[in-house]
Amino acid sequence: MPEKKQNLAIILARGGSKGIPKKNIMGLAGRPLIAWSIEQAKNSQLVDIVFVSTDDNEIAGISQECGAQTIRRPAELATDSSSSEEALLHAIDFIEGERKIEIGIIVFLQATSPLRQKDDIDNAIRQYGASRADSLFSCAKLRDHFIWKKENGGYCSINYDYRNRKPRQVIEPQYLENGSIYIFRPEIFKKLHNRLGGKIAVYEMPLWQSFQIDSPDDIGICEYYIKKIYGQRKR
Repeated sequence: MPEKKQNLAIILARGGSKGIPKKNIMGLAGRPLIAWSIEQAKNSQLVDIVFVSTDDNEIAGISQECGAQTIRRPAELATDSSSSEEALLHAIDFIEGERKIEIGIIVFLQATSPLRQKDDIDNAIRQYGASRADSLFSCAKLRDHFIWKKENGGYCSINYDYRNRKPRQVIEPQYLENGSIYIFRPEIFKKLHNRLGGKIAVYEMPLWQSFQIDSPDDIGICEYYIKKIYGQRKR
């Protein structure tokens, strides 16, 4: 009988970080930041193997301690200008070529977006399957957020007409891609070189789960919420 296809979680975690040094392994509620995403993926009932792609020995060591398998990412795919898509393609080629694993779906988790509740990954995978989608992203529903941008020396509204402001109750909801969970089939990714393509589904999460760690100001907010979900931890 042919081997069962494996559902994989892939986490990208390069060593370089300008805003927060060693961001992916900084302490958050008693654990390295990346440990939260690894734990969430390993606790999923629908993820078979967790991989971390990294160029950094310390990140690799911590990831292995947390139960993830590691992929050594080339330095040229771990620069400030490298795209996540390039690193994902390298990871897929390694998993299929070197490890000889037949991939069912890939769950791409960003380590800097750790505010996932215990069932989010499995619920997102179920939503993906029920939607018969080719790809999925997690999001938060926005109904009364009015967005502007700078243009021609002034400002203009983007997602509504400020000259014709509608009551909140009749505003069509919009969806904020929150960066927490992406799901896709490898064949779609290799064809498009994009994590999203084909029929796209969404998995809705509360807005507070959209916080991610990009600057020092984000650390306290994310730590507050991670403690509310999981409590204080020891590594």
